Amino acid sequence: MIQDWFGKAKLGIFIHWGIYAVNGIAESWSFGRGDISYEDYMKQLEGFTASKFDPQKWAALFREAGARYAVLTSKHHDGVALFDTKYTDLNTVKKTPAGRDLIAPYCKALKEQGIKTGIYFTNTDWADLDNMQVILDKSTDEIIEMRKEKTDFGARWQEVIAASKKNPVVTPEKTAAWQRFMERYRGEIKELLENYGGVDLLWFDVMLAREGYSWEVQQVREMIYSISPQTVINGRLVGAGDYFTPELYIPLRAPEEPWELCTTFNDSWGYQPNDHHFKDIRQIVRMFVECISKGGNMLISVGPDPEGTIPPEVEAQMKALGRWTHQYEEAIYEPEKGIGTEYFAGGTTLSADKQTLYLFVYDKPHRQVMMNGIRNNIRRVTALKNGRELSWSVTGGASWVNMPGCIWIETQEDDLDDVCTVLKVELEGPIDLVELDGQENSVGEN
Repeated sequence: MIQDWFGKAKLGIFIHWGIYAVNGIAESWSFGRGDISYEDYMKQLEGFTASKFDPQKWAALFREAGARYAVLTSKHHDGVALFDTKYTDLNTVKKTPAGRDLIAPYCKALKEQGIKTGIYFTNTDWADLDNMQVILDKSTDEIIEMRKEKTDFGARWQEVIAASKKNPVVTPEKTAAWQRFMERYRGEIKELLENYGGVDLLWFDVMLAREGYSWEVQQVREMIYSISPQTVINGRLVGAGDYFTPELYIPLRAPEEPWELCTTFNDSWGYQPNDHHFKDIRQIVRMFVECISKGGNMLISVGPDPEGTIPPEVEAQMKALGRWTHQYEEAIYEPEKGIGTEYFAGGTTLSADKQTLYLFVYDKPHRQVMMNGIRNNIRRVTALKNGRELSWSVTGGASWVNMPGCIWIETQEDDLDDVCTVLKVELEGPIDLVELDGQENSVGEN
């Protein structure tokens, strides 16, 4: 179930780290869509050293950025586990020069920094022949042959789905294969929950399904909670998750349920040295504010290199983000979602008692900032950058139909932040907004 910490965490760091960093190619999808053969993709195992992996440095940087949780890929769809599992030899302990479990030190370092521990775990494992038998409706020999060439496994799965909807075929052989896969799938989840000192969040991904073969998500959810009742589950354990996870887009309207944007610092989830299209710090902050204004979190991804080093460009972005989040944490972590852009053309958050409104001013105002549709009197307005109290005035309003006027807040150059200005508006009583469908005609009915 959703935990109180999740709604207050606001910012998380996503870490996509695996053998795909060796060639700097897309994680799993580079062979899943046929850009490279499976066999050539797996040659990267030989170059994954993790020789400079410093989890304490990672965790300290995440904390400096203002993140309250982090999520590391324990196993992506390529099936390569970063942890010591008894269910497959395809892991960093047995198959890479790293030669060790990488999840354990990561979890330990996060706990030392007071950061909530998240672990990403793929549902679909494209290295598991039992899983692939069912997904592709092929024999193991056929799959092994397909792996030698560049094969679009995703397109093949779509063909199988289209065919199975018309004529579902469930065979004893495939059923047995699926059961073997599900036993390993549940077993690895259980290892992650039991072996690393407590997991605060499980982040599932990509649940490829086929008629007649069930993921048994409710049973998986029950197993998770029987071991770790405090663990939050993302919505990609389809039908059994705790929150909604839009990918690379911010919902236009605030979702009713808890939610989290997952996004990237540049255009890639993992390490791709040729991707230099990094977002500006103002873009990152504005995206973040859009999320918290709508009651969500932002989980932003970094891809360490095969040695375990976070790229310097991302480290600089995290530090810049941290300078902003730490200065304005009063407006970020404890407050709840804001009041909507109909009332203020920017981001907003609102204190739990509804009596303090925080305004996030994205662009440099021409002296005045305007609010509309707020009936409350104002006690005080403060620029959080310098603590200066600001003056305000009200124009217009139709008191005879209880419609307030426009509120104008006066700002000066010293009040403004180069990244994003934050103003604190203290109200007399809980906020009283004009209902969007309750506006009155000030001259009466025709």
